[in-house]
Amino acid sequence: MNKARKIGLMLFVCLSVGFVQSCKNKEPSGIKIFVRSASNELVEGAKVIIVGDINSDPETLEYVDTVITNVSGFATFNMKAYYDVAGDDNVVAYFDVIAKFDTKTATGYLRSRSHTTAVETVYLPN
Repeated sequence: MNKARKIGLMLFVCLSVGFVQSCKNKEPSGIKIFVRSASNELVEGAKVIIVGDINSDPETLEYVDTVITNVSGFATFNMKAYYDVAGDDNVVAYFDVIAKFDTKTATGYLRSRSHTTAVETVYLPN
C-alpha cells in the first residue's frame, strides 16, 4: 500500500506541474495599425509612429517606434520588448498613433494589453 501511495503522489505532482505550466499566457504582445485613405482604401507605404502616453492612468513608459505599412496597408509592432521592461505589474499601456503619407497626417489613440494584439484604424484626410 505504501508503494501505491508514493506512485499516486508522484502522479499528482506531475499533473499539477503540467496544469500550472499550461496556464501561462504565451500569446505575443503586439499592435496592428491599419491606415486608410479618405476613400477607405488601405494605404501602402505610410509611416506609422506610436508614442507611449506618459500622462495616462496607469502611466505608460516612455516608448517610440516607427513602422512603414506593408502592401496590405497595415503596420505591425512587436511589443514584447516594451512589456518585458514594463514588468508584470504594468500590463496595460496607452499609445498615441501618428500616420503620415505624402503630405497627409492622421492621429489616433490606442490601448494595448500584454499578451494580446491591439488593433486600430487611422483614416487619412482628403
